[in-house]
Amino acid sequence: MENGLFNRLRGTRKEMSFVDHLEELRWHIVRCVLAILGFAVIIFIKIQWVFDNLIAGPLSPKFISYRAFCNLSNWLGLGNKLCLEPPKITMQTTTVTGQFLGAFSLAFVGGFIIAFPYIFWEIWRFVKPALKPKELNASKFVIFWVSFFFFLGSAFGYLVLAPFTFSFLANFHVSALNLVETKPTFNDYLDNLTTIILGVGIAFEMPVVAYALTRIGIITPAFLRKSRKYAIVIILIIAAFITPSPDWYSQTIVFVPLMSLYELGVFVSARAYKKMQIKEKEEWS
Repeated sequence: MENGLFNRLRGTRKEMSFVDHLEELRWHIVRCVLAILGFAVIIFIKIQWVFDNLIAGPLSPKFISYRAFCNLSNWLGLGNKLCLEPPKITMQTTTVTGQFLGAFSLAFVGGFIIAFPYIFWEIWRFVKPALKPKELNASKFVIFWVSFFFFLGSAFGYLVLAPFTFSFLANFHVSALNLVETKPTFNDYLDNLTTIILGVGIAFEMPVVAYALTRIGIITPAFLRKSRKYAIVIILIIAAFITPSPDWYSQTIVFVPLMSLYELGVFVSARAYKKMQIKEKEEWS
């Protein structure tokens, strides 16, 4: 498949050699890395503000999501059932370099998230010359939609899933006598938060993937409808993987939007497939 891509690129770029394509790809990668590092440096300079106001947000009782869930619960007449108890924990490091390396990792991940639209744009610039006019027409606004669903998923993970996850895990007690105290490490918290944000952000790309695969001809809306029962099982597994907490309501919070996105993917695939059929009939008539 990679050779096919390079062959198509070679035919559209004045008979460039395989090495020339690798060199061009290298520069796309270099620019992506520089963009990530640029944002990472800015984040690292403001690391204390970023950590206190953003990263540690799900640990604060004043976090907007805790108030929103409680207000929603009262508005629905459920009392305090949806009210979450903010986690009462303090993090620790077990190495002298723990905070510094954690801050470096945090800055890099944050730089990747902020630079995501540019990264995808660079990838698009490399692949675009190999696409046929029909494929280019089908990929309009692809950068916008890929970025939109990624940021939407990341926001959902940060504002919705993270509070449920950390509230459950921090307030879960294996002993009724509170003989075990939860003292997570700094890196453990960052790893869980990163998994949630990036995992949900990538998972939210399902409608875009469904549209692209339909236009390429790999899948059809009929196939997606037939595979719905398998999709439910797979999405449940994904929900269990994304959510570090084993509670059913955190996994349900992930499953419902992901399943909704799958159904949106079926709808988008059906629209794309219908347009393709209409266009084929017009070409044959």
